[in-house]
Order: sequence, then structure tokens, then C-alpha cells
Amino acid sequence: MDIINSIINNETGKKLLYSIIVIIIIYILKSLNEKIIVENIKDNKSKYYWNKTSNYLFVLIGFLGIGRIWINGFQSISTFLGLFSAGLAIALREIIVNFAGWLYIISKKPFSIGDRIEISKFSGDVIDISVLNFTILEIGNWVEADQSTGRIVHIPNGIIFNQNLANYTKEFKYIWNEIPVLVTFDSNWKKAKEILLKIAFKHTENLNKDAQEKLKKAAAKYMIYYTHLTPIVYTNVKDSGILLTIRYLCDPRKRRSTSHNIWEDILNEFSKNNDIDFAFPSQSIYLKPPKDSL
Repeated sequence: MDIINSIINNETGKKLLYSIIVIIIIYILKSLNEKIIVENIKDNKSKYYWNKTSNYLFVLIGFLGIGRIWINGFQSISTFLGLFSAGLAIALREIIVNFAGWLYIISKKPFSIGDRIEISKFSGDVIDISVLNFTILEIGNWVEADQSTGRIVHIPNGIIFNQNLANYTKEFKYIWNEIPVLVTFDSNWKKAKEILLKIAFKHTENLNKDAQEKLKKAAAKYMIYYTHLTPIVYTNVKDSGILLTIRYLCDPRKRRSTSHNIWEDILNEFSKNNDIDFAFPSQSIYLKPPKDSL
């Protein structure tokens, strides 16, 4: 009894006792939070965010509560509220940044639901935008030609502030695609070039008029300027042959299908012409007979 009285009558003892009480209260509140709230949250993502945020809050409240006991400066209500606000901002930093990212996305509209985007190491079609994150249906990765992987990826909204964003379908709605075709030096490359250009026009004929209209609308908002939107075949020389590169406009979601159709036409047309052959990396080895055999 004398020990308890001495602790109560001693200023340091009082602070120590009050600090222990604060820790016990925080522990009880944390346990109640886990049993009553966290366990009843079904969605794993929401459970994670709530558990993480509440733990930060409990630590912050405990720190401020104990600090108010031991430091005289905390007796000022304004000082206490100021420090509490600063601590709260630190504890909720991720949520605040993600919320700010959401405000930026819905106001500036760098992308909308349905757009195909690339940000950080992720690419895909936007299927949802919420307060804390946006969701994409992933494309690419281990799958060729920008086709869907089937994975749904949730990305925090705050990433919009520190990562470059590419939008495949914003305003202009078309992308340029290229198909390289390598023919041998002995081939009739001019004839091959005419065939490739004819095939490219065949598969983009319906796009050109629509692309012109989309370009006019996009030019009113962005400094987008193209000299022509029609297909073209560029010529280059490589070690193994003559490289003819088809460049054409296509719908971002049909890049693989258009490439597939164009390649089938190329194979069919080239098979009809004996003076055109595909090239491939090769090596010529010359063997010199030994002197004794001469």
C-alpha cells in the first residue's frame, strides 16, 4: 500500500502509471477491433486495408497519448491537435495519396473504363475505377501481341503521380503496327514490295476514313500530326537479305488478328512467285583442300 501511495504521490510515478493505462486501453481497443470488425470483413483486400490502417491509428493514438503525459508542450490543445493531424496524415498517407489519385483520374480523365493502358509494368483494359484503386484485365506479359492473360490486376490510384501512363485508345483510338518481312538478295524485292503494299491496303481499307475523322478530333486537343495514315512499306538492307517493313494503322485490340491475316496473305502470294524467297540467317563455309592433295 505504501508503495502504491508513493507512486501516486510521485510525479514520475504518476506518468508511468498513466502510460501503462494508455497501453492497456490501446491493447483492448486493438483486440476488440480484430474480433468485432476485422474478422467480419469478407473481402480480403478491404480486410487488409482496414487492419493496416487501424493498426497505424492505434500506434498513433498511443504515441500521442503517452506523449501528452510526459511532455508539457502537449498540454496545449492546439499543439496536440496539430501533432495529431500531422500524425494522422502520415498514418493514412497511402489512403490519402490513392484518394487524391482517384480525384485526378475522374477530373482529368487520363483514362476511362474501357480504355487500354500501360502503366509501370502493367498493361491491360480498364474494367473498374474505385476510390482507392483501379482494375485492369491484363494483356501481354507471357502472351504475345497484346492479348489477354486472363488475370485481373488491382493498381493503387496513387501510381498515377509517379509512373508514366500510355493510353492506347484515348482520342485517336488507333496505333501503328509493323510487320518485318525479310527476302533474299536474289529475290525480286520491288515486286515483293508491291505485293506487301497491296495486302496492307486490303486489310486497312475500312480504317483509313475513320482514322482521318478520329485524327481531326484528336488534333483539336493534342498536337498530333501525321503526313499520311495509309500503309507504307519501308526498305532496308540486313546481313541476311532485304528487309521490307509493312507499317499500318490498326485497332489496338486487333493487332494480333490483323497481323495473322496479313501474314497468311503474304505466304499465299509469295508461294505463287518463284522469284521471291524468304531470307534467313545463314553461313557459308569454304573448305580449302590440303596442299598434299594438289
